[in-house]
Amino acid sequence: MKAYLLLTAAACSLTAADLRIGIVGTDTSHVPAFTSMLNDPNHKDHLAGARVVAAYKGGSVDLKESSGRVEKYAAEIQSKYGVEIVPDIATLLTKVDAVLLESVDGRIHLAQFREIVKGRKPVFIDKPLASTLEDARTIAQLARQNGVSWFSSSSLRFADAMGGLKIDGLNGVMAWGPGPLQEYHQLDLTWYGIHTVEILYALMGTGCDEVTRTFSGDAEVVTGKWKDGRVGTIRLHRPYSSFGAAVFAPKAFKATEKEMNAGYANLVREIVKFFQTGKTPVGETETLEMFSFMDAAQRSRAAGGAPVKLR
Repeated sequence: MKAYLLLTAAACSLTAADLRIGIVGTDTSHVPAFTSMLNDPNHKDHLAGARVVAAYKGGSVDLKESSGRVEKYAAEIQSKYGVEIVPDIATLLTKVDAVLLESVDGRIHLAQFREIVKGRKPVFIDKPLASTLEDARTIAQLARQNGVSWFSSSSLRFADAMGGLKIDGLNGVMAWGPGPLQEYHQLDLTWYGIHTVEILYALMGTGCDEVTRTFSGDAEVVTGKWKDGRVGTIRLHRPYSSFGAAVFAPKAFKATEKEMNAGYANLVREIVKFFQTGKTPVGETETLEMFSFMDAAQRSRAAGGAPVKLR
């Protein structure tokens, strides 16, 4: 009865003017988290003007992080928030105005995106955009060919703590975070290290030319040399750690004082704004360079830590 009343209250608050959002892939905790913020008016971070109305389960049978959660989260958003579960992406596209590509497995993003672009609707692609640089570039090409607006991002890019790291004359960044590995992803940083790469690029911007990677079983350091002489570094700890960053200038220094990861509200706010305006908060050039950075880091690891140019 309690669940029914909650669902009824949420449904009553939604209007015909709300943007209808569809989800592809119900195998990540982002699915119920994002849906609750959009569909539940009693949520502390509720965002009005958009709602999740349909979802396609998707899932990867060979990835336990996917197969163990896909049914659970699909059932949760259906029972709690009235989201319709549909049999395929084509059906989903007939019911929505915008798409959240949420599949936890970056390997399948390209195949799913090939179907999504047929709807000519704006798309947010949750991290990682893809599992290889080649797939990431193909997704961008497909989007251009089909006139589809998109962006991809980690929630860490929009963390409140980022605002406190502004500094004049910034010439270097050290960002850190957890770095668990996943054997199926060809670029190992795309699985979880991408969060820290996002922090680095949000502060440094584009222009990296060369990458060097020092790797061990417990931790690793990836250092990028920017074309203008700046140096940006990420340090990843295994299996897990907090997120943080420090910024450097010739006469100044700032660092985060507590855990940067403070939830998804800021990211979801940016997603809704993007769906409503069509203006992407993270450009294609920066996203693709992050994948070039991770690709170079992979090649540097394979070469025993030798410096490697970005492709």
